[in-house]
Amino acid sequence: MRREAILELLEKVASGAATPEAALARLAHLPFEDAEFAKIDHHRSLRQGLPEVIYAAGKTPEQVAEIFARMAAAGSAVLATRLTPEHAAAVRGVVPAGKYYEAARMVALAADGVERKYGPLAVVCAGTSDIPVAEEAAVTASYLECDVRRVYDVGVAGLHRILSQKETLDGARAVIVCAGMEGALPSVVGGLVAAPVIAVPTSVGYGAAFGGLAALLGMLNSCSPNVCVVNIDNGFGAAFVAAMMLRNSGSR
Repeated sequence: MRREAILELLEKVASGAATPEAALARLAHLPFEDAEFAKIDHHRSLRQGLPEVIYAAGKTPEQVAEIFARMAAAGSAVLATRLTPEHAAAVRGVVPAGKYYEAARMVALAADGVERKYGPLAVVCAGTSDIPVAEEAAVTASYLECDVRRVYDVGVAGLHRILSQKETLDGARAVIVCAGMEGALPSVVGGLVAAPVIAVPTSVGYGAAFGGLAALLGMLNSCSPNVCVVNIDNGFGAAFVAAMMLRNSGSR
């Protein structure tokens, strides 16, 4: 249950619009709900300001759908990542209001609509092959109330492309950069902006890219001091960190 929903419930009890027994029934599953195969953390938004997210990889479609439905029933905004089409179909079968983002491999349900009040946050990717990871970051950040500006296919093989995006980059309070191959783009962006850059190595590239390891090591060795790095293909993690940074900085 979201912080706002709990405050609203307590205000109803205080005004007499709800009984203590009714409030207790609604709060019965806090701080977590035991679904036997999963313990669903309804209390995370109270601790961290951001809700629990469902990582679908390794879970059956039925498991993901049940977790999603239970979180939705608790009044939470819900996000599931790394979905197969079968996962997505199962989730939308029980929660039709969930929106499927095919490129990002995600389904999202906003509790009362999402106000984009933090940012702007630029999500940049080097090539079209990096878009799935960039979209995971962009959708996650949007769901976490960030004002997202997408800048795609601007890799260093055509440096003029990223330079043409200077206005968008200059206005960003934080930047996520997704790149594979040698992973050079975050260093370039880091040298252009007065903002933190969260680098996401992707598993895009030929043999010596080693599934993103070459990009990861290159980004870890960036000469731009405002660059930090998350794990390979972890667009979700980059967006979650960026959202917390923007929220805690009071960026609006």
